[in-house]
Amino acid sequence: MEPQTFFRLIFLIVTAGFIISFTSTNFPYAPSSTTGLLDCTDSSSSPLCASRNFLFNKQKPQFSKQDPKPKPKNHDHLSDTLNHPLDPLTVMEFNKVRSLLSSDALFSSGAPHAFHSIVLEEPEKNLVRAWEKGNPLPPRKATVIARVGPDTHVLTVDLSSGRVDIVDSPVPVSGYPMMTLEEMNEVTFAPFSSADVNRTIVSRGVNLTDVYCFPLSSGWYGRKEENKRVIKSQCYSSQGTANFYMRPIEGLTILIDLDTKQVIEIVDTGPNIPIPGSANTEYRFKNLGTTDKTRGLNPISIEQPRGPSFVIEDNHLVKWANWEFHLKPDPRAGVVLSQVRVHDPDTQETREVMYQGFVSELFVPYMDPSDAWYFKTYMDAGEYGFGLQAMPLVPLNDCPRNAAYMDGVFTTADGTPFVRENMICIFERYAGDIGWRHSESPISGLPIKEVRPKVTLVVRMAASVGNYDYIIDYEFQTDGLIKAKVGLSGILMVKGTSYQNKNQVNKDKEGNEEELHGTLLAENIIGVIHDHYVTFYLDLDVDGPDNSFLKVNLKRQMTEPGESPRKSYMKAVKNIVKTEKDAQIKLSLYDPSEFHVVNSAKTTRVGNPTGYKIVPRATAASLLDHDDPPQKRAAFTNNQIWVTPYNKTEKWAAGLFTYQSHGDDTLAVWSDRDRDIENTDIVVWYTLGFHHVPCQEDFPIMPTVSSSFDLKPANFFERNPILRAAPNFEHDLPVCEVKYVSA
Repeated sequence: MEPQTFFRLIFLIVTAGFIISFTSTNFPYAPSSTTGLLDCTDSSSSPLCASRNFLFNKQKPQFSKQDPKPKPKNHDHLSDTLNHPLDPLTVMEFNKVRSLLSSDALFSSGAPHAFHSIVLEEPEKNLVRAWEKGNPLPPRKATVIARVGPDTHVLTVDLSSGRVDIVDSPVPVSGYPMMTLEEMNEVTFAPFSSADVNRTIVSRGVNLTDVYCFPLSSGWYGRKEENKRVIKSQCYSSQGTANFYMRPIEGLTILIDLDTKQVIEIVDTGPNIPIPGSANTEYRFKNLGTTDKTRGLNPISIEQPRGPSFVIEDNHLVKWANWEFHLKPDPRAGVVLSQVRVHDPDTQETREVMYQGFVSELFVPYMDPSDAWYFKTYMDAGEYGFGLQAMPLVPLNDCPRNAAYMDGVFTTADGTPFVRENMICIFERYAGDIGWRHSESPISGLPIKEVRPKVTLVVRMAASVGNYDYIIDYEFQTDGLIKAKVGLSGILMVKGTSYQNKNQVNKDKEGNEEELHGTLLAENIIGVIHDHYVTFYLDLDVDGPDNSFLKVNLKRQMTEPGESPRKSYMKAVKNIVKTEKDAQIKLSLYDPSEFHVVNSAKTTRVGNPTGYKIVPRATAASLLDHDDPPQKRAAFTNNQIWVTPYNKTEKWAAGLFTYQSHGDDTLAVWSDRDRDIENTDIVVWYTLGFHHVPCQEDFPIMPTVSSSFDLKPANFFERNPILRAAPNFEHDLPVCEVKYVSA
């Protein structure tokens, strides 16, 4: 080794060691000023103002003179007050929990410990439903998931009495809690503490100062993952690009002890695979050339001269048109909707639709069985924390001008609270869509032209889980429909290859190409085939908690001879599903059904039970073998729809402890108990799926692809609930000056 390279290597090792030491001794503790902790206007002011990607920032961000000044904070979270039983824990409550735990015997013994989750322990559902504004709040409690030494513990902290109760200690099921931000931070630096890792990277012709290493959850395969928390790390070169994801050091996989941060094993199966080049990987606007002659778009902005039509009361209660619901951020689920109610224009009642809804889990398996890829089967909520990875939304681009924003308040591993600013946005959308219309044919002689515009309310969150970006929308329509939409964007996880063109790919004697497990996107870059599954928890309470699941099978019915000129027609066969196993639904175009949640105790004027139906849109089903280890852990994706009786402890489809779990505490396990689900409090689980075979248009950054499903009223109202909606009139709309530009 050249002397210059040797000294540079020594310098980097020492520096990395210092960073790890500094992080482990300083990062978990509160800064000297709580104000500094909460100030996320400048991302450099607090290490917790961004996702785990902040770990890779080597320079402070530079702002051009044209950049607008940061907006003032929404409000001072130190003065947050409690107004609803489901309001998230406040900064003051987090600090009290931290203080109470610090004096508890479990944590005061000096044993190493970390708090992986501190969230509100929600009151019993019947208490929340019975509560009315102005009444005293139910007792406030916090649920704490902590690790002390090798053991995981679940505790409850009563914020009124100060009592700390151990609920489960140590936890007997397989799996570990989701990682803390600090752990993700430290794992990014851990590989550089190994001289063998550094030598391997240098031997691949990469400068260590250009290397970023990523924490990748290991899954569970029963070998190296047994009886020890481990994580894998793979590295990338950033030389010549900010898009380092496109420059993998292919085949290099580092196994790390997640507790000690020590390197356990190094595997390098790709020493002969070149590092892809940086050409054409740039995606930042300021760095892109302007040679494209595509006709540009003029800016579009929706103006509301009278202001928005929605209000946010008491920080978390959203009211808009005929809807009201409680909204809060969550470190695991991201966004939680609670007590969703809709106003009935005929009865003038505000009626229950859904007690709670959120993303329960995400499953992202990659379809490459090789040593460097087989383990990439991520659970983004239970392993990384979907809410922890939420990004501050970018005004005018993530959300329009008329948006309001909501912050998330979460905690570090030592219980110190921090703020994720602008985590959620709420805005009204009008895209020129039509709510309803009818124009009468000239044949009738009636001059009728009735049209109503469709304006909706959107609740949005965006999470950047490493390379991938997820956009979650909940869109409310005035006709009673709720649309849940998932958008996928960001950057592909790619594989390095020696191939630069398809004509180089090896073929066998029959002319079959070598299996690449993906698509050649650019020189030396393969986009690996993968899936995305997003499972939603939907505790529907249609006019109250006691509901049933109604399956409406659409069947071909043949006519009797001589009955009709028609030979066949379609009929609807309705059956109330009695138990859980019969509500395990695999969608099929050739066995179509509708899926309703009904309240048989409340009927319409003409006798139909009130209900809502789940309306699937484009989706995908897992093709993995049910005995494949990742599919065992993700057995909740074996069906697209499940229905279970309400159980406060059954919220996370992959189990409460997902990291390295064995699949012994999943939605599939609960559902196989085959409990009664008729005329009781039930929960519907819906999985939205995507198969992704990458294509060149996904390089170097992906255009957003989306899918959705609807919760649609089905005999819930007596008639069209937006019958009386007003049309637009010219005098109601602002007139803006238009400057025409000649072509």
